[in-house]
Amino acid sequence: MPCRTSRSISQGIAAFLLCMLLVVPAARTQSALQPPPQAQPAPGNSIPPPRAGVSDAPDNPLHTASRAELDIVKVLITQEHAWNAGDVEGFVKGYKDSPETLFIGKQVSKGYQQILNDYKRDYISRSSMGNLTYAELEVTPLNDTFAICTGRYHLDRTKKDGGPADGLFSLVLEKTAGGWKIVLDHTT
Repeated sequence: MPCRTSRSISQGIAAFLLCMLLVVPAARTQSALQPPPQAQPAPGNSIPPPRAGVSDAPDNPLHTASRAELDIVKVLITQEHAWNAGDVEGFVKGYKDSPETLFIGKQVSKGYQQILNDYKRDYISRSSMGNLTYAELEVTPLNDTFAICTGRYHLDRTKKDGGPADGLFSLVLEKTAGGWKIVLDHTT
């Protein structure tokens, strides 16, 4: 089995962030973007020039991610790396350390400490944690202080350790003095 080096992980993160700079789900941009007038092909050329910032495919528009969007994706990438290193406490650092922070899953957990305790109770060993992968991340800033992030997760682990798990999540994040932190996590 090939071993991933920190350089290949860094290159993967860089590629992911570059993609986040360019792609945003069609639902958000279709209502926000009005198609520009069709460009006329240059004389002797039957292919019109590309339009800057907009993909011709309606399901793949381009978008330059804001600093906030990139910072929020970084929170999730950091969580993914901590989880895959077996570091539950590092993973939970993505949540706001507040008694008001909420996690809604099979049960409701209120407060940073309760969320940490629940993760430690539910994932007692490295093998029970498996390997976490996030996908289809979509960040929607609400204002300068709050944003929503939705996406999918996949947990790859052996049947003996609980088997694979997949689901959806929606997060509300708050910009704090310590950076963007999750204040509400609803995971299915």
